[in-house]
Amino acid sequence: MSLHKPLEEIFPQPPTDLDPTQLDVDQVPQHIAVIMDGNGRWAQQRGKNRLFGHKVAIRAVRECIRCASDMGVRYLTIYSFSSENWKRPADEVHGLMDLFARTMLAEIEGLYEEHVRVMTIGHTEHLPAATQNAFKKAWERTKDDTGMTLVVAVNYGARAELTDATTEIARQAFEAGTRGESMPTIDEDTIAKHLDTAAIPDPDLVIRTSGEMRLSNFLLWQVAYSEFYRTDVLWPDFNRYDLLRAVLDYQGRSRRFGGVK
Repeated sequence: MSLHKPLEEIFPQPPTDLDPTQLDVDQVPQHIAVIMDGNGRWAQQRGKNRLFGHKVAIRAVRECIRCASDMGVRYLTIYSFSSENWKRPADEVHGLMDLFARTMLAEIEGLYEEHVRVMTIGHTEHLPAATQNAFKKAWERTKDDTGMTLVVAVNYGARAELTDATTEIARQAFEAGTRGESMPTIDEDTIAKHLDTAAIPDPDLVIRTSGEMRLSNFLLWQVAYSEFYRTDVLWPDFNRYDLLRAVLDYQGRSRRFGGVK
């Protein structure tokens, strides 16, 4: 793995307590997943509505994408909208869907120029047409890019993903039985191949902002051996130096995957 830009360009003005040269470029996580939390609280602290916080948070998303790409991260998954988020007030949900569409369309060319491929996981077919079309355009424009893959989890829920996977496996097994064929082997690989993330390696590092300590129905299967990093920083304030702190913390850990080293 290698940096796409010199360290001094990626981290031009580091805080005095942070030394970017401590970054081991050979041990940068291949896949980082981020639970972006705290937009509503950030806005409320400033006397604004929750949607204002979501709009300001676009800057943090943009900076996280570019910094991760520059560091040589191969996959960045961002939890943008869960299947449970439909329970939020209608004006917030409608505003978010419009924000997703407008932001995605505005960012496509920049992502393409930076060789970032965009894909989605989740039930995007249930999104408003304009939002669906924006994500489809992003995929079509960037699908051949060879740099980092940006995975947008939108209308995503891990329990629904696992339910869909097991339902499809059961259907295939039933059809095999009706044809008189041997029942397919069902193991961990079988399940993994039927998940939304079938073509994506499991996250090495999961970051959650705003100080909360829960997964919120995010990648429950895939994070079995991920390292977790929690920060009290609210997502709109999250920047490249917060990302660096998370990666440095990750590099200081010993990953044993159930074994002993």
